[in-house]
Amino acid sequence: MKKKIFYTFVLLSLFSLGAIAQTTLYLHTDQAETKINREIYGHFAEHLGRCIYGGIYVGEDSDIPNIRGFREDLVYALKDMEIPLLRWPGGCFGDTYHWKDGIGPKHERPSMVNVHWGGVTEDNSFGTHEFLDFCELIEAEPYINLNVGSGTVREAAEWVEYVTSKNISPMTDLRKKNGREEPWDVKYWGIGNENWGCGGNMTPEYYADLYIRFASYCHGDLYRIAGGPNVDDYNWMEVLMKKTTRHNRHRRLVQGVSLHNYTFTNSWGDKGSATDFDEKGWISVLNNTLKMETLLERHSTIMDKYDPNKEIGLIVDEWGNWFNVEPGTTPGFLYQQNTLRDALVAGINLNLFNNHADRVKMSNIAQTVNVLQSVILTKDEEIVLTPTYYVFKMYAVHQDATLIPINLKSGQYKYDGKSVPSVYGSASTKDGVVSITLCNLNPNKAETIDINITGQEFASSTGQIITATNMNDYNDFGQEEKVTLKSFSVKKPKNGKVSVELPAKSVVLVQLQ
Repeated sequence: MKKKIFYTFVLLSLFSLGAIAQTTLYLHTDQAETKINREIYGHFAEHLGRCIYGGIYVGEDSDIPNIRGFREDLVYALKDMEIPLLRWPGGCFGDTYHWKDGIGPKHERPSMVNVHWGGVTEDNSFGTHEFLDFCELIEAEPYINLNVGSGTVREAAEWVEYVTSKNISPMTDLRKKNGREEPWDVKYWGIGNENWGCGGNMTPEYYADLYIRFASYCHGDLYRIAGGPNVDDYNWMEVLMKKTTRHNRHRRLVQGVSLHNYTFTNSWGDKGSATDFDEKGWISVLNNTLKMETLLERHSTIMDKYDPNKEIGLIVDEWGNWFNVEPGTTPGFLYQQNTLRDALVAGINLNLFNNHADRVKMSNIAQTVNVLQSVILTKDEEIVLTPTYYVFKMYAVHQDATLIPINLKSGQYKYDGKSVPSVYGSASTKDGVVSITLCNLNPNKAETIDINITGQEFASSTGQIITATNMNDYNDFGQEEKVTLKSFSVKKPKNGKVSVELPAKSVVLVQLQ
């Protein structure tokens, strides 16, 4: 009897220590009904550093292989990643940008100083026509940010007309004169950017009134996006929703509200290194990343008060890791490397957006090329696909799929006084295939996860994985990739169950059919 009690005590102790703790995932395929908008997998390209010039656009006379001035290798890489949407021209740059300076013959376009990012002079050779041409080339939906901070209502209204109108008017005549006979189909328009800060240092009351004025004169079947709060400024969201939604009863003036949130190692003043970090830096970034869930929940609760039918989307149009710039690079260009840790951050955030797809209708990682948590790095004729690139390529299976509600029970990964779930995930279904994306946040320990499926039977399974030898491994120019997308062996499902072992510090896709 004493021996039995002893073994029971040992077993309970092991469970309390997490040695035998089991991670379980319950998939409720019979409850799938919410669409995951493909725009959740959107990207952001601002006139910042080498994102546009030298990144996306090198000019037709460049020795770098290009298609009408756009880097050829980048075009193919983005198409292969299945980029669904691209936001432009800013960002802070957007509220200093006057669109008429960027149309017409390039040699006649006036130059401008990029006051926010490095104080460099730009020649405006990449403007409206170039951006929309690039979007058509990579088969991505365009999202244009209007200038509210230093622009006028007339300037904004004329930009919308120039781009979208079929009517005979001075703006459509000007577009035709500049070589585009038919209008572009541009649905998404942001009205201002970070108007609480670089976009004008406004109060929420003032911006809400200004938004209503701008939105009233931007005509057409548009998806208008209001400049939302800075991270956890819940008062901004409250004021904006209260003042703008009352107009939706008669004329819908707001279809989306933006949210911006970046992840640092510790804080704005202690961003940390993108590559030189230890386990303390690893868990600090993942812990800060998961704060996004609180932001989504609390901002959604405020939006629910004024929009209970969830007709207005929460648009997370700037997110990602923001670290110190790489040594020897221009501080105002925000160039940083991209490690396996960034892959985990991307996977966590995209899972979060999937799981909140009833309210989150778009997101845009910052930024596409050479800036912050980019998916692509370029240097002269060379190109690097980052770990974040491979996460977006892996997660493309969720675009326009139907969200499967999940119940994930996971232990905790703890270090340096911080604690995060060992496993984080989301799931969807499309064309008879169930796709499950899972992140193992623990850099030291594999996690076995038992997946239980209700409402559907499956006969086969496949998998993909992103991981690396070291937590701060990254891909660099002229070197073999250390972090990439590889096939992953998954056991065949049986009786509605499948067991998967997630290697330490990994992002995994499991597909059942």
